[in-house]
Amino acid sequence: MVNEMTLDELKQVTIDFYVNLQRIKKADTGNNPELEYQLKIYKNKLAALGIPSEEYEM
Repeated sequence: MVNEMTLDELKQVTIDFYVNLQRIKKADTGNNPELEYQLKIYKNKLAALGIPSEEYEM
């Protein structure tokens, strides 16, 4: 049986992942290009889902 994610579930998972990346960024004191790249990717995913990422930035 295949369970598909609803749009609301997809949005919540994407928000949660973006917030987790923001927490890592806040705790990271050095330069981390991979983290910055992942943040860009998830910021774009949020935008594609119609969610303003600014609401979730620390």
